[in-house]
Amino acid sequence: MNRPFILLAIFLLIVVSCNQPEHYEIIIQNGQILDGSGEPSYWGDLAINADTIAAVGDLSNDTADTLINAEGMAISPGFINMLSWANVSLLHDGRSLSDISQGVTLEVMGEGSSMGPLNEEMKQEMLEEQGDIKFDVPWTTLGEYLDHLTENGVSTNVASFVGNGTLRQHVIGYENREATPQEIDQMKDLLRTAMEEGAVGLSSSLLYAPSGSADTGELIELAKVAAEYDGIYISHIRDEGENLLPSLEELIEVAREADIRSQVYHLKASGESNWHKMDDAIQMIQDARDEGLQVTADMYNYPASSTGLHVQLPDWVREGGVDATIERLANPDLREQILNDIEFTHTPDKILLVGFRNQDLRNYQGMYLSDVSEQLNKSPEETMIDLIVEDDSRIQVVYFSMSEENMHKKIRQPWMSFCSDAGSYAPEGVFLNYSTHPRAYGSFARLLAKYVREEQVIPLEEAIRKMTSLPASILKIKKRGSLQPGYFADLVIFDPESIQDHATFEEPHQLATGVEHVFVNGSHVLRNGEHTGALPGRVVRGPGYQQSDEIDE
Repeated sequence: MNRPFILLAIFLLIVVSCNQPEHYEIIIQNGQILDGSGEPSYWGDLAINADTIAAVGDLSNDTADTLINAEGMAISPGFINMLSWANVSLLHDGRSLSDISQGVTLEVMGEGSSMGPLNEEMKQEMLEEQGDIKFDVPWTTLGEYLDHLTENGVSTNVASFVGNGTLRQHVIGYENREATPQEIDQMKDLLRTAMEEGAVGLSSSLLYAPSGSADTGELIELAKVAAEYDGIYISHIRDEGENLLPSLEELIEVAREADIRSQVYHLKASGESNWHKMDDAIQMIQDARDEGLQVTADMYNYPASSTGLHVQLPDWVREGGVDATIERLANPDLREQILNDIEFTHTPDKILLVGFRNQDLRNYQGMYLSDVSEQLNKSPEETMIDLIVEDDSRIQVVYFSMSEENMHKKIRQPWMSFCSDAGSYAPEGVFLNYSTHPRAYGSFARLLAKYVREEQVIPLEEAIRKMTSLPASILKIKKRGSLQPGYFADLVIFDPESIQDHATFEEPHQLATGVEHVFVNGSHVLRNGEHTGALPGRVVRGPGYQQSDEIDE
């Protein structure tokens, strides 16, 4: 047989083999592919084998065990929640229903405080301060907590920062003082362990004790350790109102001095008198980026925030944490001084009460502080003190404090990712004992419905990038956030024309609609809008993770 004939035969065999149909476990057909890059979408198919994206493109000649018709719908990577408070709710209900229903496949937890490392005193406090959700604390380190979650079963993947407040409480307690060099070294050692267990970085929440007891120098020293492991520093900065700009400058200083990627939690200008500062805040971040610093931010898609009612109290009253605060409030000898020192940063008619521990006070849920004070025939200051003492908690509230115009400005920033800043709940059972902020059920769906489809603030492709590949790149997590062969099959199939948030401030426990299918690590978690009961979530480790046998990475 002559050589040309042999070469022709080989060529024909290659052509034939290339045209042979492939067989996959799952093919999702005829969808609008939004690959997470921000580039224009296209119509095509996607195949899954086991936990992995096997192919993306025209798969019309291929076969599969399961075919899903996505005609008229979009296919995107799973959404990443950059600030989740699902650390307790997932212990009770691993379905993560309010987030899964919006397409969230990764919960990133640990804002300023984290579920480890713990000492025995911290474990006891965690047991004693539980509300309606009861749980054991068999873990000590942050890595052990994350493993505990996935061993119990969760639908979403989970990751966490290690909180500087947790490190401080572990070493110092609630004392509001400068850490000694020896104490900083102890915190550094704890931080190193957490980073090697897979924490994605160091967090702080500087409005609250004990996190806010750390000065800038302490934060820089800890951030340098996180930087050694290629982690990120992320912060609820000290003030989001009057002192927004100097507080933001502190984060930029940490980024510069520690040479670390840094992010602002839920960037906002709180209070109408401060709304104009958002332009300067955005420019400060952009200037830092132009300098070469990797500074970014996240946000939730509502012009109202949510935290404790106790933040309206003077700083000296809040020193030492919530228990110490309540003890001072209950002291009749201090009452007059406290009343004289209260200066509301939000007017009582814009403070919505949403979460009480005491069942006898839950008739006030959904009421404004001004209405309750009128009903009790007390001043708002007296009402606030009495409610906190009687509830024996900080009381969860919603503050209507932000500008819709600033919402648009923030959403347009190319370095802005998104979060819920809430637990992941279900509209049933124990979760109905409390009201909540609607962001728990709607932040991601609201972006796609209100700000993309209705108001066209940014294109759909850019919104998907900000919820997928952008946060994945910020966190430096592997093989997630994009629709690429070889990446983990964390996928969302949704209808861009009908996706909708339904949660309101009056009725927050309402699931979003329009997301038809969600896959996590290749497992079908949401099918035709209904949860399948699948709990395939894994721990997603940061770049400093030291072990090599972890299945996820």
